[in-house]
Amino acid sequence: MSENAPAKMGFFERYLTVWVGACIVVGIALGHFLPGPFQAIGRAEIAQVNLPVAGLIWLMIIPMLLKIDFGALHQVREHWRGIGVTLFINWAVKPFSMAVLGWLFIGWLFRDMLPAGQIESYIAGLILLGAAPCTAMVFVWSNLSDGEPHFTLSQVALNDTIMIFAFAPIVGLLLGLSAIVVPWQTLFLSVVLYIVVPVLVAQVMRKRILATAGEAGLARTLAVVQPLSLAALLLTLVMLFGFQGEQIIAQPTVIALLAVPILIQVYFNSGLAYLLNRKFGVAHCVAAPSALIGASNFFELAVAAAISLFGFESGAALATVVGVLIEVPVMLSVVRIVNASRDWYEKAPNVVPVKR
Repeated sequence: MSENAPAKMGFFERYLTVWVGACIVVGIALGHFLPGPFQAIGRAEIAQVNLPVAGLIWLMIIPMLLKIDFGALHQVREHWRGIGVTLFINWAVKPFSMAVLGWLFIGWLFRDMLPAGQIESYIAGLILLGAAPCTAMVFVWSNLSDGEPHFTLSQVALNDTIMIFAFAPIVGLLLGLSAIVVPWQTLFLSVVLYIVVPVLVAQVMRKRILATAGEAGLARTLAVVQPLSLAALLLTLVMLFGFQGEQIIAQPTVIALLAVPILIQVYFNSGLAYLLNRKFGVAHCVAAPSALIGASNFFELAVAAAISLFGFESGAALATVVGVLIEVPVMLSVVRIVNASRDWYEKAPNVVPVKR
């Protein structure tokens, strides 16, 4: 693995689902017994952007983006087939497959079991969740699957570059197809606030740290700021569930139903990426992270955009939070699948292992 990626899954990452579950309980309890502070937080906004949440989102995203070296983009040509498969899944398949699954399950099959007034908002949240590929946690998944580090780094850097330009148009298109009025000004503001600004800030910080303290200094910085990133995520979830708590208590099946299309989307896209890589003779150490990058979501961005576009109490915000809830266990299951199937994968006559 590259020197900037974690050697193993940390304590917080390993038990992220547990922490999210605890945040659900704490948030619901606080929202029920202390509604005043939550209402005050909800009113602290400018141009539909909630200021406390914006601060927390930056604390989430910037430490993760510190890992990304955009100078690695020149390595794209070394693994062009794996890069091509992943780009196809991330930008031509995943956003649209999530939208189709949202329309199918939330808009049709589960419609009668969900609050009628939130159906479109739930679908919007799923679209936001599927429209951006994961940036940070894929380093963990790649390491656990013995992925090729240069491929992972260059793929993430390329995805982040594309996301600056493609996220808003794709989301706007799919929300429009869902018959949801697209607040374009707020959507573009979200892109600037939660993609462009964090990328610029993180790259300036990264260059300064490397110039003054080198790779060792960057590793020390990441070790310090990564817990802050996860703490900010968890505090955001406490606030989200503080607003969402009453409707969750009233309808506890909502989370389970929202999880269904997300789970199907993860396994479908990871499986498709894995099989396409095998068909094109891509080495397993590239195919494994390709499948994982193709399946995982940038849920921090999805949560931020959902709050900005639809508000704390929206079904869209809740749908993105469900993505956080199941991210770790479902991605670990994909890791196990690609690891367990390595011998089968490499039996394909056109697959040539990479010398490492």
